[in-house]
Amino acid sequence: MSNSSDSLFVKICGLKTERDVDTAVEAGADAIGFVFSASPRRIDAATAARLARRVPAHVLTVGVFRAEPLDDVRSLAVESGIRAVQLHGPEERGYYDELATGDWTLIRAAAFGDAVPRCGELGEDMLLLDAPVPGSGVAWDWSRWTPVGSGDKWLLAGGLTPDNVRDAVAVTRPWGVDVSSGVESSRGVKDPALITAFVRAARGA
Repeated sequence: MSNSSDSLFVKICGLKTERDVDTAVEAGADAIGFVFSASPRRIDAATAARLARRVPAHVLTVGVFRAEPLDDVRSLAVESGIRAVQLHGPEERGYYDELATGDWTLIRAAAFGDAVPRCGELGEDMLLLDAPVPGSGVAWDWSRWTPVGSGDKWLLAGGLTPDNVRDAVAVTRPWGVDVSSGVESSRGVKDPALITAFVRAARGA
């Protein structure tokens, strides 16, 4: 997992094919995400394991879960060989504590609201701040932004595209960014040119 203090961490999420993975890695992504919850981007553990084997050690492989039973998350993470678990849901501290006994990087996804969470509150290693309607792919009002602690490992998500990520980073100053629908040619189908353009634009911010 590569990220220096002066380099924006970039995660490309919802990858389903060898082409998706190879493109993201070649473009310079720091992390790639596989979705295990209900979604047009959902894949099974066997597919994720096959794709993860294509990923070099310096790129973090992330499994994305939404309100799944703890045992299911643990078994899918083990079977797929992912190195990080990203949780979207109502999980409490005890849930994170249980997963912390494994060797996974833990990412907590939270929706932007009146109160801005801080990274580490539930024991997570990274915090992903999504749009008020998480997973909608719709850009939200970054002008309402309340700064997150400058030392926090937090990723901006929600409606990012190659066209707007530069402005979003300039306004919010995140540690990293996460994109899924913003690099798709149609719902659930990644576009290699958009993936490459997104990484380039994000790093140029």
